Amino acid sequence: MKTIEVDEELYRYIASHTQHIGESASDILRRMLKFSAGQTVEKAPAPAAAPAAVSVETAVKEEARPQDRVRAVRELLLSDEYAEQKKAVNRFMLILSTLYNLDPKAFAAATESLHGRTRVYFAGNQQTLVQNGTHTKPQHIPGTPYWVITNTNTGRKRSMIEHIMSSMQFPAELADKVCGTL
Repeated sequence: MKTIEVDEELYRYIASHTQHIGESASDILRRMLKFSAGQTVEKAPAPAAAPAAVSVETAVKEEARPQDRVRAVRELLLSDEYAEQKKAVNRFMLILSTLYNLDPKAFAAATESLHGRTRVYFAGNQQTLVQNGTHTKPQHIPGTPYWVITNTNTGRKRSMIEHIMSSMQFPAELADKVCGTL
């Protein structure tokens, strides 16, 4: 067996494609490259002309493909920033910020109907949350126009994330994985 060195970013990308506990990097790469054991390697064809550059503005306007959205959430879970968060509320805020940035319209639709019996959970301003509940501890979701109440137990935070991810059509197993990290 040969050893290769990969940078941290590439390692996280490979690890984000793990399908089961104990799966080796070789197994992941074989699956991703559609390369089976014992397959002979053919000489790679000459590279084609480089594709035309896409402007950042155009790339931002295009909707993320479903697999890209899933990858982005998995990369968040593997990130140092996420791992460094000691409080569930801080992980909750990072997840909400990521979900919003992946698809602002779907996030808006998902949070519109999300509220409690007497509380509003999401709003465009702090005052709305304060008026619709006591001791709500509203916090601004970084990088979004939204505020969310944070004085809820971890189970309620999980329920909110699960509702949003389901509404945004993320796979149920990914939503379960995300909720399990809160």
